[in-house]
Amino acid sequence: MSPAPLSNAPSGPQPGDRPAGPRPLATPDRTLYMIGNAHLDPVWLWPWQEGYAEARATFASAVARMAEHPDFVFTCDQVVLLSWVEESDPELFAAIRAREAEGRWVNAGGWWVEPDGNLGMGESFVRQGLLGQRYLLSRFGRPATVGMNVDPFGHHAMLPQILRGQGLDSYLFLRPGPHEGDLEPTLFWWESPDGSRVLAYRIPYEYGSPPGPVDGQVEKSLASMDRGLGDGMVFYGVGNHGGGPTRANIDSIHRFDRMGSFGRLRMASPREYLDAALATPGLAERLVVRRDDLQHHAPGCYSAHSGVKAWQRRAQHAVLAAERWAAVVALRDGLPYPREQLTGAWQQILFNQFHDVLPGSAIETAYDDARDQLGEATAIAKRLVVRAHNVLARQVDVPFEEGTQPVLVLNPHPWAVSTDVVMTYAAQRSGVGVVDEAGRLVVAQPTQSTSTTADLTRGAVVFRADVPALGYRLYRLVPASPAPAAAGWSAGPPQPLRADTSVLENDHVRIELDPETGWIRSYADRASGVDVMAGVDGSTHTQVCADPTDTWGHRVVSYAWPGATMELRRVVVRETGPLRTRVRVERAWGASTLVEELVLDHDSPVLRVEVTLDWREPAHLLKLRFPTVLADPRATYEIPFGQLERPVDGAEEPAQAWVDLTGTVAGRPAGLTLVTTDKHGYDVSPGAEPSIGLTAVRSPVYSWHDPQLLDPDGFYSYQDQGVQRFRYELVPHAGDHRAAAPTRRAAVLATGVRAMVESSHPGPLPPVASFVDDGGGAVLVTAVKGSEDPVDHPGGADLVVRAVETSGRPARSRIVLGLLDRVLEEDFGAHQIRTFRVPADPAAPVQEVDLVEWPLVDG
Repeated sequence: MSPAPLSNAPSGPQPGDRPAGPRPLATPDRTLYMIGNAHLDPVWLWPWQEGYAEARATFASAVARMAEHPDFVFTCDQVVLLSWVEESDPELFAAIRAREAEGRWVNAGGWWVEPDGNLGMGESFVRQGLLGQRYLLSRFGRPATVGMNVDPFGHHAMLPQILRGQGLDSYLFLRPGPHEGDLEPTLFWWESPDGSRVLAYRIPYEYGSPPGPVDGQVEKSLASMDRGLGDGMVFYGVGNHGGGPTRANIDSIHRFDRMGSFGRLRMASPREYLDAALATPGLAERLVVRRDDLQHHAPGCYSAHSGVKAWQRRAQHAVLAAERWAAVVALRDGLPYPREQLTGAWQQILFNQFHDVLPGSAIETAYDDARDQLGEATAIAKRLVVRAHNVLARQVDVPFEEGTQPVLVLNPHPWAVSTDVVMTYAAQRSGVGVVDEAGRLVVAQPTQSTSTTADLTRGAVVFRADVPALGYRLYRLVPASPAPAAAGWSAGPPQPLRADTSVLENDHVRIELDPETGWIRSYADRASGVDVMAGVDGSTHTQVCADPTDTWGHRVVSYAWPGATMELRRVVVRETGPLRTRVRVERAWGASTLVEELVLDHDSPVLRVEVTLDWREPAHLLKLRFPTVLADPRATYEIPFGQLERPVDGAEEPAQAWVDLTGTVAGRPAGLTLVTTDKHGYDVSPGAEPSIGLTAVRSPVYSWHDPQLLDPDGFYSYQDQGVQRFRYELVPHAGDHRAAAPTRRAAVLATGVRAMVESSHPGPLPPVASFVDDGGGAVLVTAVKGSEDPVDHPGGADLVVRAVETSGRPARSRIVLGLLDRVLEEDFGAHQIRTFRVPADPAAPVQEVDLVEWPLVDG
């Protein structure tokens, strides 16, 4: 008797010769595109060295599955993993390239890693694609077209424009889930403020699966998928520590496809699904358009591990400055543009923006590596800057003047800067004054030297330097007049600047401190009479809370809870003079201390605060709160390359370097902008005294994930124990924060000018020069660099200039390229990012390029 026909497929391995169909007529009429992948965290609960080895093992497994199953397709979305396999296993990499040519190995994402989606600077998101897409083109002959960043904890609103500028027309992500925000659809259009759109797909349920059959993965994905779509993508494959799709995964896909359990199951690439979706009549027009960022998941990551966030900011600013100066001396002096060194520095920065490093959620030892790698990037940048500065300095005409010390001050920003410069000196027992290149006295005063020695000839002076855009200016230290109060210490008449332990004031503002709390109780604008902090409760400035939430801050909505006030220890006037005054406020709570040094310049309404925090509290947080008396307040947060209004509701939100609160005082428009360094977690809270809250520190256990409960008798290591330093500025304004240019303020606060002692010598360069100047208006230059593609020029590079419109209104740029004797006058749309390649050859035309530095394609 012949065996009975097989009705349904058995569980377990599926014979390769079993026909795929026909499926039952009752099979659901949909196609589920099964996306085989291996989400691999190169760092998380393991060091990067372990991730390096796992990438090789995971990719070898994927290639082996392809040999066993001719319909198996694998999707890879982190270029760094490919680069690791290329350098460690050339044979495996060759096999990957062969499978990619067949269309069965799919490179998606186009970025160096899956980075955190909020905290990196705008230029860092550009460089993720610049390095990633160029790598893919060079090794595989084609870049990615599908953006894929599945595991971060939020995504900023300017990403669609960045993705489109990198040749990516879509974006796949997992978080936030439908339960975490106001966005319900699985598939939707995501539009950035400039109008750029990508097709976004929120991965249903999870990006990875267990190693066994995929039925549970499919069922849970269907349960969280927008069923109105019909077709959808389901992601499978063992992830996090890698592994990828297993034989059991693939066998079960074949089984459930034959049975018709869930519809048609097809192993495919994301591109196949997205193209099919857009080809569905009427679907593109029906999709929701999202014009906002994608938040929130794990808000504790905006503040976890202060160290890595500070190292990241320092490295990003340092390498951007190094690019600028390296480009100047490459195009001007013919020094070879250090493309390989800068690429290596960016690789270290981008790798440590991975979504479990920069957010602070990795194991403790991972931050030893992050510190070293980001330190390497910063050290590379510093060497390149010093080389370029010395190449320029030796060419500046510096006549010899008896008894003076030439000082060259160099500005890395492509706009003019007026800033205080601290300079140490020797062999001047009576102190020094400062003059500019024309011999005019500049405002200066003595300050405390960083050297604490018995050498009384060592001293320090702080002076006002006005330095042109991406350029330099020559100053001189001159012997001070024997009478410290003589005119040699200041330019012109005495400045109306005074301070004591209760008042700091100048011609612009009067700031009063409450003697009970040590915090501001009045911040009055002298010209208008508006006081944005009249009579506020200074006891709320410091709020210490016990913080029982995990490292990520899972399920946290807000950290804006009432807290204990740090005890005021003393207020001391540390420095007074014609240039600035400095008042030191010391506080303590438990074993921790907070020092805030309030600095007011003679000619500015801005209060700068230099903070030293010695934190010794496990599982606690400190909010610095800035209360106001603003009515009808609106909150604006800086995001990469832009800004975004968010509700005034106390929610913990991410920001780049500033947050603004604008409303009215007695019916008159007014506002306060908080500009910071290194900090990214904020709230703007309503109430009788609407306020900006800065999460200065959180100290959870490393890599502690709810619902794990801590053993009360266990031994744990807590984050952020010890000393950290950062700065912030309070910028009052008359109702339009853009007038104070907070993005530019933040850049100067994070990266000051550099002053270098110089010798006397003849030279062809003048005492003052500028190489690139964006004019300081609405169009902000963010990158000045050498081209990625070498050219036939002694320096080996053309000039690349990138700029973004920052006011939210159409604007026209006038970027003066003194370096090449050219001017870029271009129209920018609101929030638009544009990049220009300016040839070293003056006869060649300027070419607009995309964010990967490839020529723009019409349409």
